[in-house]
Amino acid sequence: MKLIDQPVAALLAAIRDPRPTPGGGSAAALAAALGSSLLTMVAAMPKHRAASQEDVDRLQAAGRRCLDLSQRLESLVDEDSAAYDAVIGAYRLPRSSEEERTERHRQIQAALTAAAGTPLDVLRRCGEAIDAAATVARFGNPNASSDIGVALELLLAAGRSAQLNVEINLAGLDDGDYVERIGEMIAVLGSECATGAAAARSLLSSGS
Repeated sequence: MKLIDQPVAALLAAIRDPRPTPGGGSAAALAAALGSSLLTMVAAMPKHRAASQEDVDRLQAAGRRCLDLSQRLESLVDEDSAAYDAVIGAYRLPRSSEEERTERHRQIQAALTAAAGTPLDVLRRCGEAIDAAATVARFGNPNASSDIGVALELLLAAGRSAQLNVEINLAGLDDGDYVERIGEMIAVLGSECATGAAAARSLLSSGS
């Protein structure tokens, strides 16, 4: 059974288990999915502050976007665990001969690259959800402002957590150019998440 299809108690028990997966990457994706789901909820509330049909359309579009993001992030909970299981499997490959050591190294590098890509996707999705949060904060139900605030905190924490998971996998890679490029990318994405969350919070506090 997929992690995301398990009851909440079973999923938490799996995370508490001393085995390496599911770990921080899956937890980051789950937190981001929760944040996106909260934004979807607020955007769908019948009472809102949208004063025109155009604004209603924008709010509904933001809600649909957050729904899509939440569903993608659900799948990333399992994808992250699968990616890191592949890393573990690569490290366990035999290394008795030079040929085996070469193949093992090749597979480790490939697995680490894939394992970095999954939390990178989580980080991107966090940024997209935070961007949509500004529209939800502006036009959504004012009585749900705390829900939007919680969503932003979850998405920020998930984004920072995903960034940590990208970095730990990059640390084992030999391709310096790739490591530098992805390192710069996650720094920009992380900064954009922080800036976007601050903008959405300002809309909540101003009530406009």
